[in-house]
Amino acid sequence: MAYYVYILASGRNGTLYVGVTGNLPRRIYEHREELVPGFTKQYGVKRLVYAEAHEDVRIALQREKNLKHWSRAWKLALIEAGNPSWRDLF
Repeated sequence: MAYYVYILASGRNGTLYVGVTGNLPRRIYEHREELVPGFTKQYGVKRLVYAEAHEDVRIALQREKNLKHWSRAWKLALIEAGNPSWRDLF
């Protein structure tokens, strides 16, 4: 089973959200449809701009924690490296 660390954005250089899930399509659908109250619903963060897969849930959870502690500039550079046009990967 794969576990995904992902970054959502409200738009190019907008508000960012870092999360982890075992079912990326379902989780992105929940964010988009605002099915779960919280940060992404409050700030309209729905665009999948980055994702990476891990086979070990512990590694995925640690990676999520690490990314959450990164500076905003580092997160933006990570997104830009793989998705320079900030297109929605979903």
